[in-house]
Parts: sequence; structure tokens; C-alpha cells
Amino acid sequence: MALLRGLFWFALFLFFTFSFIVLFEYGTHDFANGFQKEFARVKSFVMKQADKAQKPKK
Repeated sequence: MALLRGLFWFALFLFFTFSFIVLFEYGTHDFANGFQKEFARVKSFVMKQADKAQKPKK
């Protein structure tokens, strides 16, 4: 149960940190659009890193 609670707080921390960064970069007038842009950027970065990790080195 403690592990589940810890994961919940960590996920909440990541979400609010990401939201703060988007708010700082784009402001309140373009928050929703900025959130989508930054999420797509983070998603593509994670996908590239996962692709590099899956390729076996010769």
C-alpha cells in the first residue's frame, strides 16, 4: 500500500511539474495548446529513447 501511495505522489509531482513548466513557457492565454505541444514533444522524446534501447548493439 505504501508503494501505491508513493507512486501516486510521484505521478502527481510529475504532472504538476509539467504543468508549471507549460504555464511558465506559454502563459495562461495559451496553456491548453502549449500543454498539447509539450506533451507531444515529451512523448516523441520517450519513444526515441525506447527505440534506441530496443535495438541490439552488434
